[in-house]
Amino acid sequence: MAKDYKTVLEYASDEFVEKRSRFIGYCKPVKTEQEAVAFINEKRSEHWNATHNVYAYSLREGNIKRYSDDGEPSGTAGMPVLDVIVKNEIYDVVVVVTRYFGGVLLGTGGLVRAYSHGSKIAVEAAKPVIMQSCLMCEARCAYNQYGKVSSLIMGIGAAIDDTVFEGDVLVKFHIKPELLGSLNKKLADATSGEVEVQESGEEYFAVPI
Repeated sequence: MAKDYKTVLEYASDEFVEKRSRFIGYCKPVKTEQEAVAFINEKRSEHWNATHNVYAYSLREGNIKRYSDDGEPSGTAGMPVLDVIVKNEIYDVVVVVTRYFGGVLLGTGGLVRAYSHGSKIAVEAAKPVIMQSCLMCEARCAYNQYGKVSSLIMGIGAAIDDTVFEGDVLVKFHIKPELLGSLNKKLADATSGEVEVQESGEEYFAVPI
């Protein structure tokens, strides 16, 4: 069974100013290193005149983690950006924090705090979610059983994806694996064993945190 994991829902950005330096944090969900690098290059092109374009990314496949200080003192920029990702246990994500220098030096501690904050607000704006591994299922029932069957499916915490009304009713839904046994029992009790659940695979679904 595939494992649940945390990622972000969408591309987003946020920004703030610290001692006249402008920091813009960008965050995007990605699946591959190529996607992450393409996004980093896109932001570098967009902000070609910025002082620094610091980045970090984390991928589930191969457990890959990379970061760059992009000219900032070692350990003050890329690592703090990655730390936010790692501490929140977020995967399949890339963060770029762009800095336009405002003429006032922040010092080592100030840089760490600023890049951490840039990463944090970008991740929050991109809406962290849990990708939950669910079983794709369907149940076929008579029309007079449909109300009971659909309410049992939703009542246990599963989500109905589609309903097909033909000679009978086909209810397609996804459910957390640990709930399936209980649902099968409830359906069997409610329909005298006439309605059974058929599994057709697994898929991930985003659940807000």
